[in-house]
Amino acid sequence: MTYLLSIDQGTTGSTSLLIDAKTLKILDKEKIDYRQIYPQPGWVEHDLNDIWNSVKTSVLTIIHRQKIDAKNILAIGITNQRETTCAYNKQGEPLAHAIVWQDRRTANFCEEKKEAYKKFQTRTGLPLDPYFSATKMRWLLDHVPAVKQAADKKDLNFSTIDSFLLYKLSHGKSFATEASNASRTMLMNLETFQWDSDLINFFGLSKEFLPEIKESFTHFGTTLHCDFLPDGIPVLSVLGDQQAALFGQACVESGDLKCTYGTGAFLLLNTGESIVHSHQGLLTTAAFSFAGKKIYALEGAAYIAGAAVQWLRDNLKLIHSSHEVEALAQSVDDLSQMKDVLFMPFFTGIGTPYWNSEAKAAILGLTRGTTQAHIARACLEGIALSVNDSVESFKKDFSQLNDIRVDGGAAANNLLMQIQSNFSSKKILRPEVIDTTAFGVALGALVGRKEVKVSEMNQLWKLQKDFSPEKNNYYASKKLLWDQSIKKLYL
Repeated sequence: MTYLLSIDQGTTGSTSLLIDAKTLKILDKEKIDYRQIYPQPGWVEHDLNDIWNSVKTSVLTIIHRQKIDAKNILAIGITNQRETTCAYNKQGEPLAHAIVWQDRRTANFCEEKKEAYKKFQTRTGLPLDPYFSATKMRWLLDHVPAVKQAADKKDLNFSTIDSFLLYKLSHGKSFATEASNASRTMLMNLETFQWDSDLINFFGLSKEFLPEIKESFTHFGTTLHCDFLPDGIPVLSVLGDQQAALFGQACVESGDLKCTYGTGAFLLLNTGESIVHSHQGLLTTAAFSFAGKKIYALEGAAYIAGAAVQWLRDNLKLIHSSHEVEALAQSVDDLSQMKDVLFMPFFTGIGTPYWNSEAKAAILGLTRGTTQAHIARACLEGIALSVNDSVESFKKDFSQLNDIRVDGGAAANNLLMQIQSNFSSKKILRPEVIDTTAFGVALGALVGRKEVKVSEMNQLWKLQKDFSPEKNNYYASKKLLWDQSIKKLYL
């Protein structure tokens, strides 16, 4: 038997997926969590050694558990948390903790440079925000002596996590990335899919510290002197996590749309070979590139999705485990009791389309008759309404919107998916594989092997269940109340 190995390096842990290369059946999966480092309020860091060890442990666990010969792994795909920024030397040794995408330490820098940056925004598709990598790189150079010294000695690599893992796997022979990750740094030109010297100069950086940008499904390098894998396994696919989910959902045509429900919810709309600049607060980003083609996407974000259910579980103790929320919410049999109850899940601000980072969460419209079930139902509605704000933005920015393909942990909640369909007036399609991020980059490795064409991806995608919009005035009036409440409270 031959295998594909997918490494999904996420924000809280690293997951490895072992897949039968012939049947594409997932044989095993292992996630290893690692510590989150919070040096001060608004700062979030990761130790790159922790990340590397979590990848190593997750890969070794599935190899040993399945008793396979790792020489039979045909190819590796890597997907990763996107904007998190690494600094390491040419030996692959970390020079500082990675600064995580959630980190806000460069907010003042962004505020100061906001006006000067505006002329570059169409080049990057991104607003100037601490979320993205360039300001994190600048901060590391300014505040970490080891990084500055390495820069002076020309012994510095700056990259996102994908390049760090590739560098370690190949024993420093391959220093590369691809457009879905590079487009999140604010240093890549969306038209060329290459580093932009004007942007690099704007942030006071140097191109020599950055990886080469390759196509998404190509030969990135091979394993060498890696103590948990044999030499010679090629890395044939690299994608940022949301783009990997887009690809795993076979969203390869213009108008295809996916939503990944994790801690937050992220939506990507394939806009084909057209760069679409949003008038609705959506991000313009690279989707993937192959065979000389550049594919673009619009992206919307709800910062809180599954995390709202965790809050019901951990803080309010309404449920013992997250999956119990569905039955509790389902027990509301009279929706008229819910007409004024709104759960605004803005624990870490509002994402698309309002981008208010100061917003706070709220539960509105409570009466003496409000029960735990009403709050649970309102929580699911709040998640769906947050996601729908991105869907409505897509509708205004782009003429074609296909059915919404869903993945991630909360996509298993049937009630949430039905509520989503009702609010968004779109059919919801849930595939058999909801580990779509890791699965997508494994399929990308097959494209890299030239065994599958991008145009054939839909043949590999299998539907598990669909949800069609139900006619009910309740959803239209609730949507109106949501919009009015956001305007009053947050804008």
